[in-house]
Amino acid sequence: QVQLVESGGGLVQAGGSLKLSCTASGFIFRIFAMAWYRQAPGKQREWVATITSYTSTNYADSVKGRFTISRDNAKNTVYLQMNSLKPEDTAVYYCNLAIGSRDVWGQGTQVTVSS
Repeated sequence: QVQLVESGGGLVQAGGSLKLSCTASGFIFRIFAMAWYRQAPGKQREWVATITSYTSTNYADSVKGRFTISRDNAKNTVYLQMNSLKPEDTAVYYCNLAIGSRDVWGQGTQVTVSS
């Protein structure tokens, strides 16, 4: 079945960096766009970035210039490089696949940025 597994979260000081990974299985990874979302405590889940099958990328204004989404089709993995982290980036980060009319989510990985 379709499965997404995130890793790479952790605790980092403001200004630091983290790289998240999401490894996919159960579908033809290379033909699908992939996205990252995040959900902070008490807030709704919000979109962070998308990468298409052609590696075109889009970012939320709040992360533009600081985060980079990329993919390795040979490894069925999508990445989120996060630089210049801010306390407001603290959230659970989720990998997302939209396949047909269905959204598939990973279990999430916690990112905590201390001030």
